[in-house]
Amino acid sequence: MSSRVLDFEKYTAKARQAVAEGQVLLLNQNHVLPLPKGSHVAVFGRMQLHYYKSGTGSGGMVNVNKVTGILEALEESEDVQVYESLVGVYREWEKDHPFDEGVGWGNEPWSQEEMELNEALVEEAAEKNEYAIVILARTAGEDKDNKMLEGAYCLTSIEEDMLQKVRKSFAKMIVLLNTGNIMDMSFMDQYRPDAVMYVWQGGMIGGLGTVDVLTGKVCPSGRLSDTIAAQMSDYPADPYFGGLEQNLYVEDIYVGYRYFESAAKSKVLYPFGFGLSYTNFEVKPLEAGENHGNIQVRVQVTNTGSCAGKEVVQIYVGKPQGKLGKPDKELVAFEKTRLLQTGESQLLLLQWKVSDMASFDDLGKVRKAAYVLEKGTYVIYAGTSVRDVEKLSYSYVLEEDVITEQLTTKLAPTSLKKRMLADGTFEELPLMQANDPNASEIGKLKDEQTDGFTPEGKLVESYVLWRGMHRSGEHDFTEVADGTITMEEFLAQLSVEELAYLLGGQPNTGVANTFGFGNFPEYGIPDIMTADGPAGLRIAPEAGVNTTAFPCATLLACTWNPEIVERIGEAGGAEVKENNIAVWLTPAINIHRSPLCGRNFEYYSEDPLLTAELAGAMVKGIQSNHIGATLKHFACNNKETNRKNCDSRVSERAAREIYLKAFERIVKEQKPWAVMSSYNIMNGHRTSEYKELLTGVLREEWGFGGMVTTDWWTCGEHYKETHAGNDLKMPRGFADRLMEAVRQGCLAREEMETSVGRILKTILKVD
Repeated sequence: MSSRVLDFEKYTAKARQAVAEGQVLLLNQNHVLPLPKGSHVAVFGRMQLHYYKSGTGSGGMVNVNKVTGILEALEESEDVQVYESLVGVYREWEKDHPFDEGVGWGNEPWSQEEMELNEALVEEAAEKNEYAIVILARTAGEDKDNKMLEGAYCLTSIEEDMLQKVRKSFAKMIVLLNTGNIMDMSFMDQYRPDAVMYVWQGGMIGGLGTVDVLTGKVCPSGRLSDTIAAQMSDYPADPYFGGLEQNLYVEDIYVGYRYFESAAKSKVLYPFGFGLSYTNFEVKPLEAGENHGNIQVRVQVTNTGSCAGKEVVQIYVGKPQGKLGKPDKELVAFEKTRLLQTGESQLLLLQWKVSDMASFDDLGKVRKAAYVLEKGTYVIYAGTSVRDVEKLSYSYVLEEDVITEQLTTKLAPTSLKKRMLADGTFEELPLMQANDPNASEIGKLKDEQTDGFTPEGKLVESYVLWRGMHRSGEHDFTEVADGTITMEEFLAQLSVEELAYLLGGQPNTGVANTFGFGNFPEYGIPDIMTADGPAGLRIAPEAGVNTTAFPCATLLACTWNPEIVERIGEAGGAEVKENNIAVWLTPAINIHRSPLCGRNFEYYSEDPLLTAELAGAMVKGIQSNHIGATLKHFACNNKETNRKNCDSRVSERAAREIYLKAFERIVKEQKPWAVMSSYNIMNGHRTSEYKELLTGVLREEWGFGGMVTTDWWTCGEHYKETHAGNDLKMPRGFADRLMEAVRQGCLAREEMETSVGRILKTILKVD
């Protein structure tokens, strides 16, 4: 076990605060929470003996020395008395029903077998305890999506029986949902719990933050980052989600609340932005207006309740329908208050650019390939959820259409037949000649030839140490670093073979297990290591180094608190740097299109603005350590089933307004060192080979100056990826195929130099 040189107590304290602020209290009948001091509590559910600190796969396998779950945190609390006799029954039962870890990658169960309860046991617990806490838990992760099955999205019959028996015997039943994503909530009406709280997956100290809220040490201030609908079929993506070869984004821009508030309000159980508190707030808009291209709203928030707490003020805009059609409301700004004592007020100034309200016209109804502010009235709402809002007296009015940004058509689908409109009807889309994603001018490799292989190690001949490693007459990379020569001069001396070598991943060093890049000692180029995220630094168990498991991204999003997420990024980045790793493969910012996406715990929200603000704070915190953050997965990687060969067919408008928007905002504002292209096909192109995406949009439109890396072991053809602007092939490249492509004239040396230059510039950023 390595000794730590950093003060991690302050980081775990900040993580505990984040857990508490991300708890979303959905129901609290008769103020059953917080638990009064001295409460006697019986805990039901076998996951009291465990805790899902995160989802599974590369983003969740963080090795820690200890996980503090909900039961242990309750037992440590001085405020409650846990009924240990019931805990003992669960412990005895588990001896014959061990926790199922699953065998192999992606084969773990989404839930664990539950202990059947007999009524006598429950009645005995009810005689000695006033409160029952029922823990329902789910995990999910990489490589497969969730299912509408018992034990996955839905409750099992044993879980339902547990709820029924506990409800029958206890006057006060509290349900806690330890999951990284929304699960089926139909049990609410049937079993009528008194309190329900999404506690999410809080990392290694998740139980402590949850109990802080249960006992009232922290007033809940988490707000939903997604809409909770009555049933899965209510989500607009549901009829089109999960196809093996085609993932059709027919619902278009009408994702989450954008759809429900426009066309299906009655199908919502809990709206986007919703969450209860133990106290009450008065949210009073004072004034609003336009100032130098920004719209500003001043809001006064007053704590009118009985305990200290925080409130989240949310601003939405209702745009004129015009020719393009728009959602009923869209989030344009939000801010969380500081901790307000009873009777205390805070004045907030929320603002956004007028241009942020523009819509993208991909078909030319107003102006083709342009962001457009259509004429009409832009209604502004302020409140505490997308539903609980007040229409302001001020509206922004345009007499004529305004073009805020003229672009050119990129990313247009060729095979998406229709898309949804604001009223729930559909319009037909033009169909064009589709691209063949498997075409290759040098002969396509089979998928199995690209999967699982490690990079080749480079043998270095013996040399005289004090004469330097570079060849006589050639320049060392340190000369670029100190400004003696230019990057262009350095690259010009490299052979095509040497350039090809640098375009692929490199062997692990130290404790890294996701490989590196660079590694050309003859020229003084170091081997720079990467590591998985986002729920913490992932190091292989055999390295003997434990790290910190942080709260999952969904929980962080539900804090609606960029400052606290920045601190989490700062803490994680410090730990990454301490372990001699320079590029952290996080944050993951794909949109929650469907609750069934297996990897939603790594992602933030159904809303691109909330995602951008929270994940952008994460990037800022990480890179404050002078190590690199990596935005992933670019783009439209919104499901896991057959992720390497499934075509995400999406309109250019939906891509730009929903699925690329968070990437765009973070690239422009936080300047991440790296972007990771995704596994999937997008509109007929593998994203790692999609020049319109990686060069046209990311670099030319957004001005991204960093490095683009593939996801690990893509099915993309290496020379096509380099041609598209994907710089680094991970975890290994195919130098021989790059050289063959140059020989056949389908890849230029200049393109290779450009990508190698971006890789080397990333290395120069490492301190």
